[in-house]
Amino acid sequence: MALSPKMEFRQSQSLVMTPQLMQAIKLLQLSNMELVAYVEAELERNPLLERIAENDSGPEAQPDGGEPRGDEMPPEREAPAASDWMERDMEPSRAAMETRLDTDLGNVFPDDVPAERGSPGGGSTGSSPSTGEWGGGERGEDYNPEAFLTAEATLADHLEAQLSVAVSDPARRLIGVNIIGLIDETGYFTGDLDQLAEQMGVARTEVEAVLKLIQTFEPSGVGARNLAECLAIQLRERDRFDPAMQALVANLELLARHDRNALKRICGVDGEDLADMIGEIRRLDPKPGLAFGSGVVHPLVPDVYVRPGADGTWIVELNSETLPRVLVNQSYHATVVKHARSQEEKSFLADCLQSASWLTRSLDQRARTILKVASEIVRQQDAFLLHGVRYLRPLNLRTVADAIGMHESTVSRVTSNKYISTPRGVVEMKFFFSSAISASGGGEAHSAEAVRHRIKTLIEAESPEDVLSDDTLVQKLKEVGIDIARRTVAKYREGMNIPSSVQRRREKMALRSEAS
Repeated sequence: MALSPKMEFRQSQSLVMTPQLMQAIKLLQLSNMELVAYVEAELERNPLLERIAENDSGPEAQPDGGEPRGDEMPPEREAPAASDWMERDMEPSRAAMETRLDTDLGNVFPDDVPAERGSPGGGSTGSSPSTGEWGGGERGEDYNPEAFLTAEATLADHLEAQLSVAVSDPARRLIGVNIIGLIDETGYFTGDLDQLAEQMGVARTEVEAVLKLIQTFEPSGVGARNLAECLAIQLRERDRFDPAMQALVANLELLARHDRNALKRICGVDGEDLADMIGEIRRLDPKPGLAFGSGVVHPLVPDVYVRPGADGTWIVELNSETLPRVLVNQSYHATVVKHARSQEEKSFLADCLQSASWLTRSLDQRARTILKVASEIVRQQDAFLLHGVRYLRPLNLRTVADAIGMHESTVSRVTSNKYISTPRGVVEMKFFFSSAISASGGGEAHSAEAVRHRIKTLIEAESPEDVLSDDTLVQKLKEVGIDIARRTVAKYREGMNIPSSVQRRREKMALRSEAS
């Protein structure tokens, strides 16, 4: 068979992941805080994007939740008339210039700021009231005392401050700084002494000596390598680390199992002394480092609000505070494109315009998709909103996707890192999706989350004389129409950090004896 070249036409279809499509997919799965950070970065990068002020009424009147279209422009944002430029630019007021430039004047003319602050004419006069901004005289209107407040001290800062006072030798201080760097936010030393000694070229005994010194710092118990050492440090400072307490700290696993008979035998004390020792252990701090700030704690902000309507239906609305409000500055684009000198500049402006327009449309589509998915979830989980978690229905992504005409992957991205504020509290969208547990007698299936709630409720209601085993829980669940295996009950119980029936019986009997 001879081989010869030839030409032929073929027509085929394929999905191409363009940058715009990848951006739209990325926006779907971002949380509200990640979305704000992403839009802020775009505002810095793209000169044609503009943030909508809070007092602008144009976008708020739109029915789509406040997301503006790329081709809309508020009247007050139009380019000013050319005849006004002289009066505007020649204003001597510093506040007016900073407002127009949208930045502090020192960022634009750093060399001229001292003269300008002294007097509008450029000369520095001691009688000018504005000199108070530099340290003398009266405080200006922009004086903000909060700018001089110190940031919250971290655990590392607190330890390094104590190290600088306790250690004068530079070599030992360097070892201490490296040790502090390996102490986590809970106050525990997470490094390896041998590796640290080899890295710094010193003996292990030297590193261990510095660690022992840091363990004497505040907060008490910091620098420990495990829980037993943390408790021992605190007990030594209280002068309570006697042989009986040493034996108790060395057998914390027996204390966790509430095996008091074994503890009394090992520690050589009676029941009353053991109860006092356990009470003292419980008053210690197992995580001393958490008393110091380790970062900014952000509150949980819901993306969607659900509230009952007057007609008995549910009102689902987006949280407008989590939606970035941006638009495309068409007037600025029309102005600068006329003065573009090269093809490269024109291409840059065209890319910026396309990127800005696509971002505004993507934000609008994201908001509409979240609202559509949330509305279907509310429709499916109406019983949960009315009666609580026991009535949570089993739900999967395909059911919601088929109902709203979207793909499962889209629904999965929308429900990631999104929260709904309901009459039952603020919950993650993923909470509403759980596997189904079959019902005995062919009834309606139960949600796995609802079954977990029933197991937890039954265990919380048990008495010390009648602690429910996993087999007993299976029987009680079957009585209410839930057909579940014993291993599934054990898995759910362990997932909720609920101990076994033997451990629960010991805990309840110990609490009863302490109370008596």
